[in-house]
Amino acid sequence: MPDRKEILEIAGRTVTVSNPDKVYFPQTGHTKLDLIRYYLTVAEGALRGVAGRPMILKRFVHGAAGEAFFQKRAPSARPDWIETVELSFPSGRTAEEVVVRDSAQLAWVVNLGCIDLNPHPIRADDLDHPDELRVDLDPVPGVGWPQIVAVALLAREVLADFGLAGWPKTSGSRGIHIYCRIEPRWTFTEVRGAAVALAREIERRAPGTATARWWKEERHGVFVDYNQNAKDRTVASAYSVRPTPDARVSAPLSWDEVPDCRPEAFTIDTMPVRFAAVGDLGAGLDEAAGSLEPLLKLAAEQQAAGLPDAPWPPHFDKQAGEPPRVQPSKRRDAAPRDQPSAAQATSGATGRRRSTMPLIEVARAANQAEAMQGLDRWKERHGDVWPYLQPSDVLVDSMRGRSSTWTRIRLNLRNVPAGKRPEQEALDVDYDPWAGHG
Repeated sequence: MPDRKEILEIAGRTVTVSNPDKVYFPQTGHTKLDLIRYYLTVAEGALRGVAGRPMILKRFVHGAAGEAFFQKRAPSARPDWIETVELSFPSGRTAEEVVVRDSAQLAWVVNLGCIDLNPHPIRADDLDHPDELRVDLDPVPGVGWPQIVAVALLAREVLADFGLAGWPKTSGSRGIHIYCRIEPRWTFTEVRGAAVALAREIERRAPGTATARWWKEERHGVFVDYNQNAKDRTVASAYSVRPTPDARVSAPLSWDEVPDCRPEAFTIDTMPVRFAAVGDLGAGLDEAAGSLEPLLKLAAEQQAAGLPDAPWPPHFDKQAGEPPRVQPSKRRDAAPRDQPSAAQATSGATGRRRSTMPLIEVARAANQAEAMQGLDRWKERHGDVWPYLQPSDVLVDSMRGRSSTWTRIRLNLRNVPAGKRPEQEALDVDYDPWAGHG
């Protein structure tokens, strides 16, 4: 029996919804059609975040509980009213990406299994100059919501000091996003440089609660992820439903709401009611374009004071002025052999410095659930060690494979007495993301 289809008339176009009754959120029971109807209800706000922007397709074809895969190239079988634009990437490759401008195109994208929307910070008519600076506040494990809110309020203050207006929203997951509309006059590299300067200034003002450190083993508190402004990086846009069990939404906020907001309050069910009551709280964003010059001046001052460029994402080529792109616990000492440093004096025969951050790997898995099961088994084997570990000592990394993400879990044993630190073991969850790809 053929799968049922639903035909919708949207913005003067016919949109076919395949498998409309497929359950996308098992815990709440919401179907694919429910998801599409949600986006149509909040289309005015959702389109403000994506309209005219190239979009990577993050597809959950098996629903929120399944694994997603990233599709940069627009499907070849598409209606003639689906717009695309050709993007080039740091790898040198190019791809025709979808550009959404109206609610029919929005519904068509969601029908592909895109639970959340992931646009680039550029417009299709100018692919080289971003018009958004994105501040992504990403807490390390164990950090409570009040601390995230405190860093968001500080970020607002810092942005204002440098002439920029911030527009906050919940990430729909564990953090907060702040968007700044900027004049499209600067390259990706310059926008990222401004973001690095901003992150370092936030850390300088609140060193105990915020960090600009890229390596997870060095982080604490709330990480200000400057690399979300690098080319080819995308962030879930406003009103995006996130693949959480309760179908949370990335909700735009007023700054008055931020101190008392709770991310779990914004879901696929509550957001339409809120939208009808308060409208789109991001409606003024496009009229608030500011200049990056003050932040770029700060970046130059930081560089003159001896601060190097911050690490770039791993798929970028090594950049001029970038420090060694290797986690601190694995760096080789750079001092000449005839002038041994204290680290060399305690190094092994390989010349590799003994780790100041003693890390072991616990699991590599196709998804986070399997990786966490591996962690649970490790805890059972090392019940005497686990109590020493702090939440920030558990490093859960979402790694990008060929077309999907996979999960790695490492443990930082810095808080475990040296005599009780377990050695690296063979992984009982040892997924190879490149198997079968030559």
